[in-house]
Amino acid sequence: MALSDHLRELRARLLKAAIVLAAGFVVALFFFDQIFELIYRPYQEAQRALPEGQTIPTTQGVSSGFLLYFKLCGLAALVGTSPLWLYQIWAFIMPGLHPSEKKWTRIFTAIAGPLFLVGVGLGYVTLPKGIQVLIGFTPRQLTNLTEFNGYLSFFSRTLLVFGVAFEIPVFVVLLNMVGIVKGAQLGRWRPWIIIGSFIFAAAATPSTDPFTMTFMAVPMVALFLVSEVIARINDRRRGRRDPNAGLSPDEASPLE
Repeated sequence: MALSDHLRELRARLLKAAIVLAAGFVVALFFFDQIFELIYRPYQEAQRALPEGQTIPTTQGVSSGFLLYFKLCGLAALVGTSPLWLYQIWAFIMPGLHPSEKKWTRIFTAIAGPLFLVGVGLGYVTLPKGIQVLIGFTPRQLTNLTEFNGYLSFFSRTLLVFGVAFEIPVFVVLLNMVGIVKGAQLGRWRPWIIIGSFIFAAAATPSTDPFTMTFMAVPMVALFLVSEVIARINDRRRGRRDPNAGLSPDEASPLE
């Protein structure tokens, strides 16, 4: 295809993605109450666990309620229609990939998607405890006025961090598949990777409680151990096909 044809296809794909997002936004408007309840529930659970009156949700500005509709419905449309607009991106990139690259991309997509959703679900479950701990630092003489737009940003950032954290083992296996990282190397680095996982979880989770940090770090370590096993199996399979595959540039290959 000529460059102009690629640009026309890109324009068509972007237009389709925009139409999908617009349609999703319109549909989300009819389910605003359910979307609001889903996002607001973790805060309500934390509020019930705190002393009465310690925190009160608020909005600021005359138009804040109107803008809230657009923010929540826009977020719902972006998440709900993600398989459709991500497919448009994939359909634009796919013709330039080799058959083997298409195969591995499909496999990793099939694994990465569910892992991301599991991470988001785990983040949603632990969110009330994190909110409770953070607001609990407020002195009893004061009332924490939680602006809903700030809470929405906190909500989105927490779920995104949990989702991305669960993708790390997928990238570890991907690096092994292309020969950058070996299973034996992962074994040597294992203690430091486990410590790094807990440090990452402590820094990435917005709350400061060990409960939320542990809920992120333990699955990350478990998934890393699974990725190490997969990397070792792949190294053995690659070694049987090519005896020189695991050798460094300084090592001599066996002579027949």
